[in-house]
Amino acid sequence: MNKKQINEKPLILGRDISRRDFIRGSAALGIAGTTAGTILTTGNAFAAGGKRGGRLRAGIAHGSTTDSLDPATYENNFTIQLDYAIQNHLGEVDAATGAMVPELAESWEATNGAQTWIFNLRQGVEFHNGKTMDADDVIASFQHHMGESASPARSLLDQVSSIRKDGNNRVIFELSGGNADFNFVASDYHIAIQPSKDGKVDPTDGIGTGAYVLKEFEPGVRFLAERHANYFKSDRAWFDEIEMISIIDPAARQNALATGEVDTIDRIDLKTAHLLARQSGINLEEVTGTKHYTFPMRTDTAPFNDNNVRLALKYALKREELVEKVLYGHGAVGNDHPIAPSNQYHASALPQREYDPDKARFYAEQAGGIKVQLSAADAAFPGAVDAAVLYQEHAAAAGIDIEVVREPNDGYWSNVWMNKPWGACYWGGRPTEDWMFTTAYAGGASWNDTFWQNDRFDELLLLGRAETNRDTRRAIYYEMQQIVSEFGGAVVPMFANYVFATTDKVGHSAMAGNWDMDGAKYFERWWFV
Repeated sequence: MNKKQINEKPLILGRDISRRDFIRGSAALGIAGTTAGTILTTGNAFAAGGKRGGRLRAGIAHGSTTDSLDPATYENNFTIQLDYAIQNHLGEVDAATGAMVPELAESWEATNGAQTWIFNLRQGVEFHNGKTMDADDVIASFQHHMGESASPARSLLDQVSSIRKDGNNRVIFELSGGNADFNFVASDYHIAIQPSKDGKVDPTDGIGTGAYVLKEFEPGVRFLAERHANYFKSDRAWFDEIEMISIIDPAARQNALATGEVDTIDRIDLKTAHLLARQSGINLEEVTGTKHYTFPMRTDTAPFNDNNVRLALKYALKREELVEKVLYGHGAVGNDHPIAPSNQYHASALPQREYDPDKARFYAEQAGGIKVQLSAADAAFPGAVDAAVLYQEHAAAAGIDIEVVREPNDGYWSNVWMNKPWGACYWGGRPTEDWMFTTAYAGGASWNDTFWQNDRFDELLLLGRAETNRDTRRAIYYEMQQIVSEFGGAVVPMFANYVFATTDKVGHSAMAGNWDMDGAKYFERWWFV
C-alpha cells in the first residue's frame, strides 16, 4: 500500500443522488420517505385522543447539579425536556411529518432571497405570569442569545443583522445573507420566548408560555410543574401535573418503571431492552432520527491538531461491532460526519469508512506514533465506557495506544465535554444540515466541540445556507460532509435510534424523531388512557 493510494479521495461534489439511493440510505435506519422519524413500537399505547388528568412521572437519564433554568445553558435531555414543558418557541417540528410548523408564530414568510424573514405572531398567548406575549418579548428573547452571550444559539444568530417589530404582533429579521432554513434556526430549543421588561428577559425566572407552570426545580434531582390553565393549545397538555426525576443509572431507571415508581423512562439499557419488552404492562418504543454518538477530539490541542492522528483514529475503529455490541442493533454505522440517512441531503455516495488497521498504522507512523487518553462516562451516551474499551482493543491492533479514562457521570458535560482533549459525546442531531453544521462544526461556534476550523467548509456553509436550488444545495452539503469526514475532529461511529419505554397506562399518537421521547414534547403530547 503506498501513500498515494491511502490519500485518494472520492469526488462527490456535483454528483446527484437518485431517489433509489436516498431510499436505500433511509432503509439502513428503518425509515421511509423524508420524514424526520418513524415509529417502531412493540406496545399498543396508541389511542384516538387524549383525556385530562393525573401526574406523569418520568425517569430521565440526564440531570446535573450544574443545570440552570437559563435557556442559554440547556445542554442535556433533562433541561431540553424542562424547556419544552414550560416554554414555547416560534416553531416546532411536526411529529407526523418532520416539517417545521408554526408554534408561537402563526405564520412566516421569506423575501429578498430569504434574507428578510417576517414572523407573524400568534395573538392572545399568555405567559405564566399573566402577561400577553408580544413582539417585544420575542425580540428580547432572541437578543439574550446574541452579542456577547455564551449561548450555543449565538453562532446560529450571527447571521442576524437586525430585528425589528412591525406593530405588536410582527417581528422582522434582516439577515446578512439568505437562509432558506431560518425558520428552523429561529425555533432552536435554546431560543425560548420569555416575558420581557425594559427590553430584557430574566432568563432564570422559569416563566414561559408553555403547557406547564414551574413549581419546583432542584438541579440534577427533580422538576415538578402543573398544567397551565390558559395554555393556547387546546389539544395538548393532558396531565394535571408532570414530574421529572433524574435517574442516571440505567438499571435503577428501568427498575423504577417496572415497579411503578415512574410512568416512562428514556435511554433504555439496550442490553436488556428485549427483556423489558416482555414484561407485562410495559411498552417499548423505538423511533429513528438524527441522534448520533461521537468521540470529539480537540483539534487545537496536541496531538489532535495533526490530521494524521485524526485519520489514524478514524480507521482504527470497528463501527459494525459498536452498533452490534453497544447499540444491540438499534442503529446504523456512521461515517465521521453528523448528517443522518434521515436528513434530506445525506451523502450516501460518500464511501463508508471501514476498519483498516494498515491505514491506521500508516497514519500513526506519519504522526510519529500515537498514545492518547479517551475520557468516557455513560452520561455521555449509554454504553460509552464499553464503546471506549472496544475502541481501545481495535486500535491496539494498529499499534495505537488508547488509555480509557472513566469519568464521573455527574458534571460530565461541564467538566469533561469540550474541556478534556478527547472524550465521548451524544448529539440529538438537527432537522437540517445547516443547523447541525452551524451548531457544531462552523469555525468559532459555541458548541464546536472539536474546536475545528476549515476555510472551505465555512465558505460552503454560507453558500449552502443561501442557496434555494435543491440540486446545487445538495452538491454543497455533499462536499461539506466529505470535508468533515476527511479532515474534521470528530469520530462519528454510529447513529442510534431513540429507545424508551412507558407503562401501558400511557397513550400517544404519532411520535417525533427529532429528539428523544417524542421530540422531547411527551409532557404535552401524551396522556393517560
